[in-house]
Amino acid sequence: MPQQPPHDDRCLMVATTTDSEKAARDLATTAVEHRLAACAQIDGPVTSVYRWRGAIETATEWRVLLKTTAARYPELESRIRAGHPYDVPEIVATEITTGGADYLEWLRAETAP
Repeated sequence: MPQQPPHDDRCLMVATTTDSEKAARDLATTAVEHRLAACAQIDGPVTSVYRWRGAIETATEWRVLLKTTAARYPELESRIRAGHPYDVPEIVATEITTGGADYLEWLRAETAP
């Protein structure tokens, strides 16, 4: 079985949505305070359309986009779940495959444990 490197410094963008601007700010602030994300942007309100328990729903939400490393992702996901008002929160991580070297270096430094 291949061994994982001890510290996975791949950079990720993690998106979630929530039901209020306050909840979005709380998720973003907590993640940055605990160095689980280097930064977070909040967009909103946005309109989401989705199927939930067999019905089509429409909701006003706020999107939070957090930047982190793969090594910090598991703890970030746990923190999002712990502070999230939804039963099944959206938590989607996308690897940043390229970007400004100085920005990505900063991101890694800000999320170092």
